[in-house]
Amino acid sequence: MSDIASRKRVVVIGGGITGLVTCYRLHRQASERALPLDMTLLEAGERVGGMLATTHTAGALLEHGPDCFITHKPWGVQLCEALELHEEMISTTTEHRRSFIVRDGKLCPVPQGLYLMIPGSFWSFAASPLMSWRGKLRMGLDLVLPRRAPPPRAPGPIAREIEADDESLAQFVTRRLGREALERIAQPMVGGIYTADPAKLSLRATMPQFLDMEQRHGSLIRALLHQQRQARQEGVSGPRYGLFASFRHGMQTLADRLESCLPAEMIRLQTRAAGVERQPQESSWRIELEDQSHIKADAVCLALPAPKAASLLRAVDAELVSEMQIPYASSAIMNIVLRRRDIAHPLNGMGFVVPAVEHRALIACSFSSVKFAGRAPEGQVLLRAFIGGAMQPEQFEQSDEEIQRVVLHDLRQLLGVSGEPLHVSLRRWPQSMAQYHLGHVQRVARIESLVSRLPGLVLAGNAYRGVGVPDCIRSGNEAAQTVLDYLDMAPCFQSPT
Repeated sequence: MSDIASRKRVVVIGGGITGLVTCYRLHRQASERALPLDMTLLEAGERVGGMLATTHTAGALLEHGPDCFITHKPWGVQLCEALELHEEMISTTTEHRRSFIVRDGKLCPVPQGLYLMIPGSFWSFAASPLMSWRGKLRMGLDLVLPRRAPPPRAPGPIAREIEADDESLAQFVTRRLGREALERIAQPMVGGIYTADPAKLSLRATMPQFLDMEQRHGSLIRALLHQQRQARQEGVSGPRYGLFASFRHGMQTLADRLESCLPAEMIRLQTRAAGVERQPQESSWRIELEDQSHIKADAVCLALPAPKAASLLRAVDAELVSEMQIPYASSAIMNIVLRRRDIAHPLNGMGFVVPAVEHRALIACSFSSVKFAGRAPEGQVLLRAFIGGAMQPEQFEQSDEEIQRVVLHDLRQLLGVSGEPLHVSLRRWPQSMAQYHLGHVQRVARIESLVSRLPGLVLAGNAYRGVGVPDCIRSGNEAAQTVLDYLDMAPCFQSPT
């Protein structure tokens, strides 16, 4: 086992959360079991962590990427426990646990019991100004509309055709709840998660629970009421804002801890891969670097956005490269520090989302210093504004100065902001959010089938089976396990289903 010739080399390309987790799992396994395994992490940028980026400015904690993660998907919490970060984890503050949706230039509280787009409290929803009475009555028809009969599946396990039952979010919501529910609730709520166009977003790939609710109960509203009854019996009630977790010193805490667990020599920053080639005669891979050097590896993991990973594989498999052209959307996040006295709105919530039909630059805004403790000094407020996404790509293309102007214009009208900000920080994330369009499930199945024919190649990241932080952690876990299985080494860990 100690013989140099028996040692295996793994190269992970991409130092975001997925690549870091892959390396952490492999390194931990190699250390605990004395496996003959060498690893190299290649990152083109100046730091690892990808979109987990936190800075501190004049007492404010600025999150330039995700500001939290959901805990009901277990992979994030399990990783934090393994890294002994559980004491650093914080939940949202207990005060003002609600959010808003903009309607006609005003912030309307999300009705109590609303689950993304399904009303769960009759009186709260009836009293809400968020929907017209015509729209509310149309949503109520969900109780009597028949469930959609599942059409026959296309032949074959990974058929190229889009399966007939792969509805878009827009098709599904319009069919069950009506057009107004789509425009006023579903689009902004789901847009805040996926920054996606609901007419293209595959419901089966993103929120299959809604399809299951319809098939099981014949009605989304009945299904939600059933779930609420079960929750009450189990002692759970109200919106589950406690499911959102972060860290006292910001989300970059997670990336920093993962980096600290890896040997410094394992990570090569500002090192960009130019191509990956299969060496079948040696059962190995050759990674070409931009500086004209190369690395040989027994296995390679591409923890990159799918199109970037595809560009590295252009000499390996043209069909795979074609399938990996998964679309991405760009977005920008602006952190704004303001004096509390310069905001007229009571900020009695976590933030708001903006329907596209409102025709504003903003797609969402978080009240960060209300959402989490310790995010801004006393007497100040930290807001996080979001622009761009699949519905408004033109906003992302504007200059920094123009983005700041339109964002502050919207905040002045929506929140009554006056005066000038104490600090503004804009971070752009070009082509960062994978778009799970119709047929995504079948596309991923085809990609996985093609990759299975290339021993030692592993794909990971937010392009395939989930876009959130816990999903990326799971992807890194599974990538590490796949590498160990291929190298015929001991199992890394037990991954929950």
